[in-house]
Amino acid sequence: MALHKDLPPLLALRAFEAVARHLSFIKAAAELSVTQSALSHQVQKLEQHLGKPLFIRRTRAIDLTEDGQHYYDQIRPALDVIAAATRQQQTPPATTVLRVGLLASFATLWLAPRLAGFLSRYPHIQVELVPAIQLADVAAAEVDLAIRYGKGDWADVQATRLMSETLSPVCSPAFKASQLENGPLLMATSHRPFEWTDWSRHYQVDVEHYPKALLHDYNIVVEAAVAGQGIAMGRHRLIERRLKDGTLVEAFDQPPYHSEIGYWLITSQGDTSQAANCFSEWLREICADA
Repeated sequence: MALHKDLPPLLALRAFEAVARHLSFIKAAAELSVTQSALSHQVQKLEQHLGKPLFIRRTRAIDLTEDGQHYYDQIRPALDVIAAATRQQQTPPATTVLRVGLLASFATLWLAPRLAGFLSRYPHIQVELVPAIQLADVAAAEVDLAIRYGKGDWADVQATRLMSETLSPVCSPAFKASQLENGPLLMATSHRPFEWTDWSRHYQVDVEHYPKALLHDYNIVVEAAVAGQGIAMGRHRLIERRLKDGTLVEAFDQPPYHSEIGYWLITSQGDTSQAANCFSEWLREICADA
């Protein structure tokens, strides 16, 4: 006997399996990217093929009938076997390396704890983080794209604002208790120390006479502040954990400053790769939720 004579409509079988697993037409329709009406039609088609109901439909819930539960228990292992066999035969996509230029502090304190979400969505894209103080040359293909901190006024690149930053001077509780209010100021290497400039101008606070310690990277600035070595300009998105656990506190009485300074996605002005487009889309999603 030909096998196809006993097989149900396969689309209907797939619809039944999803609804039976979720016990929800809404969730099953979302998973399969079809309308609830189309899904219900496929389930009804299977019920007509079998000549019996598979679900008990209530106002706000559904359950499997005894026959439906028995049928689901029998077909689910078979569908798992088909899925496993299909995965074995599929050619995995070639691994693509995506080079992302960024500040080490942003990589360590913000991006790295979130990166698993991208890797699970795009396992064939291998992300290589390239930390550098200088803006990597995306136009010359030193990196595929970059994430930078500033005001977006870089020449010869396409800059898309990802999220703004909130700033306030911070220090350790012990340093604040010592009442050494005249610094030193702990500053990350930058050609333009716009954080302190913008903050002091906004609150009309003169910090020119404060001694300054210029440190290579913002990671070092944060650790020095935690160790009680001075006052750092707190980038709240990067030091959120430190503020919550109390290892850093507000150094002055002024409220946090909501600045125009922020984080920007930097791409070349020409076409970008599919991997870069995938990363850019994912990055904009998580920054919108941050």
